[in-house]
Amino acid sequence: MPTTTLSDSPLGRTVAETATDIWNDSCNVDELAYAVEFGAVGATANPTIVVDNWRADPSHWATRTRVLAGENPTWSERELAWAIVAEMSTRAAPLLLPAFAASGGRAGRLSIQTDPTLWRDADGLVAQAQEFDGLAPNVIVKLPATRAGIAAMEEATYRGVSINATVSFSVAQAVAAGEAVERGLERRDAENRDTSRMGPVITIMMGRLEDWLREAADADGLSIHPGAIPWAGVAVVKRALAEWQARGVRARLLAAAIRHHLHWSELIGGDLVLTLPPSWQKRFNASSVEVRSRIADAVDPGHLAELRRLPDFVHAYEPDGLSIDEFDAWGPTRKTLRTFIGSYHDLLHLVTEAQLG
Repeated sequence: MPTTTLSDSPLGRTVAETATDIWNDSCNVDELAYAVEFGAVGATANPTIVVDNWRADPSHWATRTRVLAGENPTWSERELAWAIVAEMSTRAAPLLLPAFAASGGRAGRLSIQTDPTLWRDADGLVAQAQEFDGLAPNVIVKLPATRAGIAAMEEATYRGVSINATVSFSVAQAVAAGEAVERGLERRDAENRDTSRMGPVITIMMGRLEDWLREAADADGLSIHPGAIPWAGVAVVKRALAEWQARGVRARLLAAAIRHHLHWSELIGGDLVLTLPPSWQKRFNASSVEVRSRIADAVDPGHLAELRRLPDFVHAYEPDGLSIDEFDAWGPTRKTLRTFIGSYHDLLHLVTEAQLG
């Protein structure tokens, strides 16, 4: 019998047969190698992923921290931590260079997240984005879809940095981020500066939105049909994609924070990116879900009617559901920032312990 290869797998067929690209939601080199085998063309990291990678190989990263501290005796914990983030991330970048070259920069990207504590500091975000942009030719830099982050996206794009909007859960945030990137690209175009090899993406964190909606339903004492909330992230991405097509935004949409197979199966066929954790990649590749385009399939009106009982779904789903001034105070934004900042503090603690033993 013929041997089944990863290129024949459900995810391999998704990549080969549709416009949908897949990224690895981890910068771990071994995990990325698996993803590349079935055609994945990108990878990403955030503070939580970095800490998880450290804990998977603590001896190596503690040793590297001590070496860096010895070579740079005046560096602070923060400088050492970001040196580790840079090293951890750029180890994975070479695996994606073939896809980067083949796509002219549209794919093959390694995504690095900026300091989550800078979420109110546009200038600080732009400065760190430029620093990260020089680490490898195929780097893409994550900036949060906060008020300051939206301003930073335009300026960083203008300066030639390909950005990935993160901490983003709504059509309104995605549109604001996409339009900010578009303004940055237009400023470069007006000065005849090259944009042809830039590859910006705008993330919608589907699973984190659904996590928040469950909490909101419980807090408000609402009984929501259990079959409705798993469609919330899918509905928001499909609505955002329709806005993309209407507005002609050049940055691609990226769907993230996978919780179940609808976050893959219902988006197959879209001209967008799905970033999948390694564990979900293996589950999807072992599944019997039919690989066919469903991106144009409408979400059941009954599910949408049930979801509209949740005010935060309406905020997420409607293009004008949130203003830029409301992004920072919105529940999913604040919860995710707490998580990312907490993981960053965990990394600082690991760096300190590596030095002090």
